[in-house]
Amino acid sequence: MSTAGEHDPPRIKGWHVLAGMIAFFGVIFAVNGVFLYQALSTHTGVIASEPYRKGLAYNERIAEEARQLELGWRDELTLAPAGDRVTLKLTDSAGRPVGGLKIAGLIGRPSTTEHDIQLELGEQPAGIYAATVPALAAGTWLVSLEASELTAGGERIVWRTRTRLWRAP
Repeated sequence: MSTAGEHDPPRIKGWHVLAGMIAFFGVIFAVNGVFLYQALSTHTGVIASEPYRKGLAYNERIAEEARQLELGWRDELTLAPAGDRVTLKLTDSAGRPVGGLKIAGLIGRPSTTEHDIQLELGEQPAGIYAATVPALAAGTWLVSLEASELTAGGERIVWRTRTRLWRAP
């Protein structure tokens, strides 16, 4: 003979609910932890240093860009196939080379500052500026350059560019 308790269907007890909730939230916390680690270790999110100070000078920056557009200069920025030389050809609106400028900037990956390299481009023939860099790995590179000229008051930035370059494998 069997007793009444032997064939009763299983029932959910308090410890079952507790274990289920702990497992559920444990999975949520683990997945959030993985996503948080991936987000913080791949890209800091910082696009500009001192964004507040740069924001204060935003109107001046807009005026500088309008002056740059009025110049009508055209640039052709290239990366040597070996990835070891950055070349800039700068011409005016009539197609004549623009020379006598000091050009400096930065080349790096778009997503991190880990591989940034400072650039100082020297003038070759008039209007062509170049810099040698350590051989760059394949992929996308972001080049930011500023051209300045000497004036009575010191150096004055007259032209800027920010261009993506691709280095084939």
